[in-house]
Amino acid sequence: MPDAKRVTKRRGETRQRLLDAALEVFAEQGFGASTVEQVCDRAGYTRGAFYSNFVSLDELFLAMWEQRSERMLADLRDELTDAPESSSLDAAIERVLAVIPVDDTWFRVTAEFTAHALRNPALRRVVAAREEAIMATIMPILESALSAAGLRITDRRALGMALVAVHDGTTVQCLMEPDDKAVWAARQQLFINVVRAYSEGST
Repeated sequence: MPDAKRVTKRRGETRQRLLDAALEVFAEQGFGASTVEQVCDRAGYTRGAFYSNFVSLDELFLAMWEQRSERMLADLRDELTDAPESSSLDAAIERVLAVIPVDDTWFRVTAEFTAHALRNPALRRVVAAREEAIMATIMPILESALSAAGLRITDRRALGMALVAVHDGTTVQCLMEPDDKAVWAARQQLFINVVRAYSEGST
């Protein structure tokens, strides 16, 4: 009889290889042009291995997204946990942005998947719910960091929406001009301005 721990470990490794392969395929081919066969070929598995882990490419992408979100949230907690008990708003935002990736590969994949989700009402609702859940997790972490900077958020929902908009917009700018320090500095300043607009206190 197979050892349960070994089976579980092997299954986890198979799943991770499929996730890693899919990211490469999606980035190269585009999400809409990618197939299960391409992902399996890149990972070195059969279709059976894929369907024993995922129902569809949509489900695989959502699993990939969840994994990356969990990693980002863990990094954010670690970064802010180690922050000084009191710091300026500029310092707090700098620490936050340090662990929020601006990744060309991931941006291309997510932009294409978002377009795909907009064409599918059921999937669009799933994506919207997951984005809400991520923001609900981020906001208490951010509130704690802002409290150390002497600030209190006045409208949590509005701030969350504004931060997502700033992140998405400035990510495009930074990816288009990755070597322009002024673009990165403007990104940080925009985050600072938005936080100030939806908070009160002294910095």
